[in-house]
Amino acid sequence: MTVAAFAPAKINLYLHILGQRADGFHLLDSLVAFADIGDRITGRPASELSLTVGGPLASSLAELGGDNLVLRAARLLAQRMGITEGAALHLEKNLPVGAGLGGGSSDAAATLRALVSLWRVPIAENALRALGAELGADVPACLQARPAWVGGIGENVAPAGNLPRAGILLVNPGIPLPTVSVFRARAGPFGGPGRFGAMPRDVAALAEILRERRNDLAATAIRLVPDIRAVLDRLSRLSGALLAQMSGSGASCFALFADRKQAEHAAEALASAEPVWWIRAGVLADMPRAAVERS
Repeated sequence: MTVAAFAPAKINLYLHILGQRADGFHLLDSLVAFADIGDRITGRPASELSLTVGGPLASSLAELGGDNLVLRAARLLAQRMGITEGAALHLEKNLPVGAGLGGGSSDAAATLRALVSLWRVPIAENALRALGAELGADVPACLQARPAWVGGIGENVAPAGNLPRAGILLVNPGIPLPTVSVFRARAGPFGGPGRFGAMPRDVAALAEILRERRNDLAATAIRLVPDIRAVLDRLSRLSGALLAQMSGSGASCFALFADRKQAEHAAEALASAEPVWWIRAGVLADMPRAAVERS
């Protein structure tokens, strides 16, 4: 038997920094969404835990040691639930590393979902989210893979309702930017929350609301990786682009479009002009392929 779980890209549609705790962690307010663009985890029964990596961006993972979030997630689940079985895991790496798309957290969440199914683990959803939080603040949101309001240091996750099915273009200039580097370099005042009421049904209305908000890490990220400014400039000038913004801690940026077709046309135009950049088109989706497949 083989199980497979999709690990979607996580996009911060806006990201406000509200303050900083005494331990150095920053307090956030963000609206996160997920795209039908991402990595994929597969697993099959084995006598011990192992991990192989493939896919177009496999080489971007420098090592597969104990610090890899996929193996850490598998070992934590096995330890807490008393699982003595193993699993042969494979990560198809399609998302760039250190890109502000929650790739590692989403991979960890997909691993947990896949192994709960493979090992038939009797664990409640809230207990699984608590386990995920031990792996990283973004993992609980990635386990749900639904539009969500995120607060605290990332551990407070509340449903945000259904987003309009917007086309989205994700672009990364090919320069890793570790989250910790951006937060350490950030200076300046803190902002206020950006949460709003009912979710608009129209993509243009959503983009209008998001234009009134911002990514409070963008200025710092651009200072560290100036190429981000070039990406944002390019995205804002694409035909049909309703909004261009940086996601998370960078260096990935996104543009929203009315639908997938417009996003794909924009991706073709941009790829011909910037062949070195990582460019992918898709849609914002509610739980995109989040169900675990068994075969």
